[in-house]
Amino acid sequence: MADLLTGLEPEPTPHVPGADAPLADRLRPRTLADVVGQEHLTGPDGAIGRMVAAGRLSSMILWGPPGTGKTTIARLLAAAVDLRFVAISAVFSGVADLKKAFAEAREHARIGKRTLLFVDEIHRFNRAQQDGFLPFVEDGTVILVGATTENPSFELNAAVLSRAQVLILHRLGATALAKLLDRAEAAEGRPLPLTPPARDALLASADGDGRFLLNQAETLFSVAIDAPLDPAGLSSFLQRRVAVYDKDREGHYNLISALHKSIRGSDPQAALYYLARMLTAGEEPLYLLRRLTRAAVEDIGLADPQALVQCIAAKDTYDFLGSPEGELAIAQACLYLATAPKSNAAYMAQKKAWRSAKETGSLMPPANIFNAPTKLMKQIGYGADYAYDHDTDDAFSGANYWPDELPPQTYYEPSGRGFEARLQERLAHWDALRRQRQSPLD
Repeated sequence: MADLLTGLEPEPTPHVPGADAPLADRLRPRTLADVVGQEHLTGPDGAIGRMVAAGRLSSMILWGPPGTGKTTIARLLAAAVDLRFVAISAVFSGVADLKKAFAEAREHARIGKRTLLFVDEIHRFNRAQQDGFLPFVEDGTVILVGATTENPSFELNAAVLSRAQVLILHRLGATALAKLLDRAEAAEGRPLPLTPPARDALLASADGDGRFLLNQAETLFSVAIDAPLDPAGLSSFLQRRVAVYDKDREGHYNLISALHKSIRGSDPQAALYYLARMLTAGEEPLYLLRRLTRAAVEDIGLADPQALVQCIAAKDTYDFLGSPEGELAIAQACLYLATAPKSNAAYMAQKKAWRSAKETGSLMPPANIFNAPTKLMKQIGYGADYAYDHDTDDAFSGANYWPDELPPQTYYEPSGRGFEARLQERLAHWDALRRQRQSPLD
């Protein structure tokens, strides 16, 4: 294996790529003002812009999607305030590498040269390794700049987060990506061989990733193309970009949250879009079916009892047909839920009942509704005076079923929407009968 410690040597600041370097590296910004799409951070009013203007950096975590400029910004920060720049990657480095970096930083600090330590993919260091940064950040041995594509709240120690600002980089929008293409064409001295619609398609295919866009542009520049490509020609020429989606990472939870809330908000179009995003990115269909079923019982409930039936039927259909045919049943269930009347009355009733059960402990039900299978149990009053509802008018006795120490509670309150409108009427009718039949005047 190559010597991992070579990655700890200070890099030139600013980074100057060779003439044969990839296009993305040759176009790497030389100043913070050249960074596109992150003006909310690098501009005069941004957190980075203010720190550079003051000539003092604090430790920070740069959180954003791939290809948005995290490494570039770290290099330019070191150059802007005259810091020694050292870069390591959490993928290839371990505790020994960190100790060497900290020791070298301490030696340079003694001669008045502070170090900016850039840690790429910092979330890949385990908790103990992350703790190892703390004393060197606290005493100023290094200015830590970590880069991550994952949510720092989940992946980084609270102690690290308390000592570093989290700065969020945005995925690059169409305007920022177009600027990158303009720079690529200027560097090559010729336009891309694309029609305007194909150029728009190329921008869209980048999905906010500037590095990917420039790599695609470099591929187009590298071959002789007789006539400008249209969108269909571009699609066949370049590989399709796969959506960024990690099934155990934040993107997964963001999309499932968006799907669930679109269903709750009765927006079938948005719900179908997020369902498609997840399925086309490779999400497990059975996971989506479980979440749809959860939405059926949490957000629809008895407002439309068929919602749950639709979800279970979709699961059975998918099991029977498999992919891709069975995915139509998942889409149908999704649309059914999004267009169904909404009620969380059953969900709220469950929470209230569970809380009440925990608070009241082991209160006994009234003895008249106990079973009495033995003579002794009958003698001590089990089942005494029990009113068999089917023998009463309307098959409703109006008896009390609550423990003597607990007055009747109200957990379930139908919403009045969908089928629950009928349930609301039914419960109101029974409540009136119960009051009448439990009245001493009856």
